[in-house]
Amino acid sequence: MYYVKADAFYYPTVVKPAGYLQVQNGCFGEWAASIGENEEIVDYTGMSIAPGFVDTHIHGFDGYDVMDNSAEGLKKMSESLLSTGVTSFLPTALTASFETLEDICRTITSVKGSERGAKIQGIFFEGPFFTEKHKGAQNPDYMRDPSLEEFVAWQKAAEGLLTKIAVAPEREGVSHFIRELTKQGVVVALGHSNATYAEAKAAVEAGANVWVHAYNGMRGLNHREPGMVGAVLDLEDTYAELICDGHHVHPSACHILMQHKGYDHVALITDCMSAGGRENGDYMLGEFPVVVKDGTVRLKDGGNLAGSILELKDAVQNIIKWGIATPHEAIQMATQVAAKSAKIDQYCGSLKKGRAADFIVLDKDFNLKATYVDGTCGYQSK
Repeated sequence: MYYVKADAFYYPTVVKPAGYLQVQNGCFGEWAASIGENEEIVDYTGMSIAPGFVDTHIHGFDGYDVMDNSAEGLKKMSESLLSTGVTSFLPTALTASFETLEDICRTITSVKGSERGAKIQGIFFEGPFFTEKHKGAQNPDYMRDPSLEEFVAWQKAAEGLLTKIAVAPEREGVSHFIRELTKQGVVVALGHSNATYAEAKAAVEAGANVWVHAYNGMRGLNHREPGMVGAVLDLEDTYAELICDGHHVHPSACHILMQHKGYDHVALITDCMSAGGRENGDYMLGEFPVVVKDGTVRLKDGGNLAGSILELKDAVQNIIKWGIATPHEAIQMATQVAAKSAKIDQYCGSLKKGRAADFIVLDKDFNLKATYVDGTCGYQSK
């Protein structure tokens, strides 16, 4: 047992002042303003303690990609993510064939529990039930109407770990598909879609409650047809994923979304691909060649944005620097809110007593100084 000493502690509804946070058997204990003598102390005076970040939409990092379907690659990605402050994540697959996605489910499930860094808390399928109009960097050859039979097979291969799946509201049979998955506790997200406002609303009424990277890959807002973006802004009790790298969404548009949804319904994500943490150059995103340059990832053919190289620690810093969120709001959007949006908040996202002691250490400028998993330091900045 030891105590973490710091100047501030980021809890879901409050920032607790200077004090001590107990860590015992790899789990959080109580916060206290003072403790007795002769206790073991890890001293981070002048710094803050926050929950480890939770990335619910991430394809790859540090040269590794979920679509590589490599158990060792996932383990190395898990380790590397500690340098970004992420301690929990949903490995995210792209649109692909039924067989490829089934194999990916088996691989991810085989890795869960043996990760050496950030923890796999579920699987996210970004596709394949999308429409070509807003395909982004996904292969339209595999896009199709939702199939419960396919999902059941994937979930069987995943041994129940398939936590979240995204669909386009205009696909045939989508409402029935959403209702059935929602009954099973699966999170259904909406994106890569040219749906009208009415179609998006019908999908939400069926049980969908997350918007895939808000603004991106969806029909825009028009005063006569509010479209998908209008639905994101207007429909309550839904969570909006948001990529805050300054390239995917203008900071003012980020602010508008936060004002309309409330900070407690915006989940910061990275949508990061394998080039994250690497140098500029040529890479692959799924089956497509991409170029990393000037902080963006773009398709080699056409130049459209294709995922990102954003790190979650930088997304948090960005919205604080842009002046559109307080530090507490920013940290919550990358932790508790993100976890809630994927229904994994019983495992991660807060400094709650009894929860695994997955936390990060931030300096006064919100630079990441250290990352802990189960109470053990797994990353320390140089």
